[in-house]
Amino acid sequence: MIATLVIALSTFILLIASILFFPSIKIKGIKIDLYWIISLIGAIILLCSSLSPINEVYNQLTSSSAINPLKILVLFFSMTLISVFLDEFGLFRYLAVIASKKAKGSQYSLFFILYFLTAILTIFTSNDVVILTLTPFICFFCKNSKINPLPYLIAEFVAANTWSTMFIIGNPTNIYLATSAGITFISYFKVMIVPTIVGGLVELAILFLLFRKKLKDPIIATETTYVIESKIDLIVGLLILGVCLVFLVISSYINVEMWLVSCISAGALILFTLITRIVTKRHWNYMSDSFKRLPYQLIPFFLSMFVIVVALNYQGISEKIGLVLNNDNALWAYGYSSLFVCNLINNIPMSILYANIPNGLSSIEYYRAIYATIIGSNIGAFLTPIGALAGIMFSGLLHKYEVKFSFLDFIKYGAIIALPTISIELLMLFVMI
Repeated sequence: MIATLVIALSTFILLIASILFFPSIKIKGIKIDLYWIISLIGAIILLCSSLSPINEVYNQLTSSSAINPLKILVLFFSMTLISVFLDEFGLFRYLAVIASKKAKGSQYSLFFILYFLTAILTIFTSNDVVILTLTPFICFFCKNSKINPLPYLIAEFVAANTWSTMFIIGNPTNIYLATSAGITFISYFKVMIVPTIVGGLVELAILFLLFRKKLKDPIIATETTYVIESKIDLIVGLLILGVCLVFLVISSYINVEMWLVSCISAGALILFTLITRIVTKRHWNYMSDSFKRLPYQLIPFFLSMFVIVVALNYQGISEKIGLVLNNDNALWAYGYSSLFVCNLINNIPMSILYANIPNGLSSIEYYRAIYATIIGSNIGAFLTPIGALAGIMFSGLLHKYEVKFSFLDFIKYGAIIALPTISIELLMLFVMI
């Protein structure tokens, strides 16, 4: 047990250190993120030392259960691919340009429009894709308009990581925790709709109070336009996303697993794009650029953390954590602890670790604990950059576009917004279950 704990903690500490001090290296001009390499090394050590039994890992990777990590990865990547395709077709940029025009020179209007645009896009696509897409636009627009980008960037980031709790597909942590508990798409939505909406509105009020003085100055008019090259591609992409969401909703009733629904939908979009490119002899940029943008580093990171958690479960460490968290106040214990733990080890390993801990609870407390952990895994993303891959990507984009936003700034704004938001969401969750 001690050896497993030492290896796991060493991996987590090095993971945090890499994110803070040496996030990536360059080999022959190719930038490689280090966080997934560190987690992979930790997993390999545990496997080679038999502290994480290979047969146990293999059994879970080949199981037919809904929490098979490979199925979860297929579900996540399929939905991400659809979202990225829609972005490549121009949906997000087109909507962002419309939002800037609707503001009509008012920063107050632009602030609210961008917040709700982020919320809507996140609900139906993915928080990571929205952040990767809208962040560069906000930086570019604010620089040209000579306005402070921070109110919009912070609002976009926290909105993406709050409204991502609405649907089960909004975040890979939602997918893993919900499927581990056997929660269906529609059951998840019925519980999470109220906490998400109330938490989002409370969060918006806090954001406005924080930045209202910085939003007083008018926007200097700038000509920003964007034309969608192929409306047919976009319309078909939106139709496939809509059909996919419908089948995800009814998947439990027709006895089809969600990963299969998303995989078929992504496959249909790829097939459509292939056929249209062959027939029309148009360029292949949409497809090649979409595949290039997929977060492939998530695969070794997710699987490595899965191996580490298998070791912690096998050695009985998860049970000892459960002795602390499994009490009459499980909702609050899991909600707040998951918020802070994901900022120590990242929200993906936290979610994998927490998935099996509530098993000793009664039925109601068990589901409260799972949903509370889901909320913590999403809201925890904007407490520090360590909390989620979204925070790592967001910080990298700000550095790329020369926006000054330090680690301490992240914590300062994150704490002010995250703590009230998670508190009201947990309260709403308590009312719903």
